[in-house]
Amino acid sequence: MKELVLDTETTGLSVKDGHRIVEIGCIELDNLVPTKNIFHVYLNPERKVSEKALEVHGYSDEFLSNKQKFSEVAEDFLSFIQDKKIIIHNAEFDIGHLNNELSLIGKPKISNSNIIDTLDLARNKFPGSGISLDALCKRFRIDNSRREKHTALIDCELLAKVYINLIDQKEPTFDLAENNETKITLDDKLDYYKKIVLPSEKELLDHSEFLKKNLKKNYF
Repeated sequence: MKELVLDTETTGLSVKDGHRIVEIGCIELDNLVPTKNIFHVYLNPERKVSEKALEVHGYSDEFLSNKQKFSEVAEDFLSFIQDKKIIIHNAEFDIGHLNNELSLIGKPKISNSNIIDTLDLARNKFPGSGISLDALCKRFRIDNSRREKHTALIDCELLAKVYINLIDQKEPTFDLAENNETKITLDDKLDYYKKIVLPSEKELLDHSEFLKKNLKKNYF
């Protein structure tokens, strides 16, 4: 099953207060590698953006006024997410807003069974530590300097990198069986991937020259 990273921006915090979605961003992952397959839309929320939300994402009422409504993109969105695991940071917020939009147009809600919440992954791995997206970027040394505002696609790009780092830290556990054979048991829900970065030809040549010079200097 392919995965996708999803983020939304809204007019405010709570659907109970009538707040709506103004942006949806999704990036598809194939074996943890982002593909060129993305879904991104700005939406006319049919209501005013709250001042606090405007400070967060910067999308004004004027900017959003001529954008599509959720009902106009719903089929494309549902088709894009179909049969994929959905990775979200603080899924309760985004799924709550998406399901509210789907309910308003009579569409079935998104099931939680296909959701991976990186907030939960981070909370379990780093109890008591900062687990916001910015905090996790800092922990994993991910450059988030472009994140001057909370925009859906930039947040998706950052979250994809955070997610890969979160599950890379899931080390295999060793179970010594009765026959003294060592078995490696992986978590049933998450595959373990080891990132390998190979040196370039130039780096290999530079390293070889470095060794020659230093060996000659130290021993001859």
